Amino acid sequence: MTGTTPSSADEIDALFRGAIRSGQLGDGERLPTVRQTARDFGVAQATAAKAYKSLERDGLIVARTAAGTRVAPGASPAPQAVIEHARALAEASEGALVTLEDTIAIVRAVWCTEATRLEM
Repeated sequence: MTGTTPSSADEIDALFRGAIRSGQLGDGERLPTVRQTARDFGVAQATAAKAYKSLERDGLIVARTAAGTRVAPGASPAPQAVIEHARALAEASEGALVTLEDTIAIVRAVWCTEATRLEM
């Protein structure tokens, strides 16, 4: 989402998911309220709530009354090698003027090709 503001639940989910998996948001760290997230990104509260529900369903965050929403224990980070490769890919893509959307599409295509190869 570099340079763009998330405007859908999926984009907000992806933003927080990436921050958690990369270690930018650590285990136990508090997330903004749904209301604050909606305000920050200029979306409806229902949109922000949908993103939080998805993250909670996937075990990345834990929401508790009066304690707020926090990164779930063990949710962060991805292995260091994955984070380093992702940073290198982001830098290379930016340097080559490849958009975020195209970079993600490339990773998905490579991922799917690799998964198909492993099934054989």
